[in-house]
Amino acid sequence: MPIDETFPENLKPIGKIHNSDGQFHFMWGPGKLKEASQNEDVQNAYKTRGEEITPLGVSGTTVAVDWDSCVADGACIEACPVQVFQWYRTEKDIPAKDVVGQTFEGTGSSVKNERKDFTDKADPIREHDCVWCMACVSVCPPQAIKVDQGNQEAHEKAAGTFQKIEGGTNPHANH
Repeated sequence: MPIDETFPENLKPIGKIHNSDGQFHFMWGPGKLKEASQNEDVQNAYKTRGEEITPLGVSGTTVAVDWDSCVADGACIEACPVQVFQWYRTEKDIPAKDVVGQTFEGTGSSVKNERKDFTDKADPIREHDCVWCMACVSVCPPQAIKVDQGNQEAHEKAAGTFQKIEGGTNPHANH
């Protein structure tokens, strides 16, 4: 099932994933069990770790990964020319349900085959570096990624930094 195109309208921010450079991105939820929970490799990896598969939600806003659909294929990580993504578990080996509120250095692996296992998720830790090439969207097998600059408003509203510009004249218009 592809990522919900209108997830910022249908979900709520459940917390932030911080980057040590002061940037952050939101985790949107509630999550729903989807492709990842049905994938045999993912199921086996969770079982090996003794962790339960739980609904996670969507990580990121302008570059968003539905972690409930992500099957840790790594195609997005390999395709991204500016290394927006990292395998979160290669930096902090904690359950995905525990990443909200965490601060990451951005030192996790950005190499397709270096995930810890199939419980790992591609996290858009450097969402703010995206160049909007859409390479990640085009290669994701479960269509778990949405890249949309228009979602910046949803990010700003959730962060409490949105300012609507109204009235006045356009200073750039030729009179």
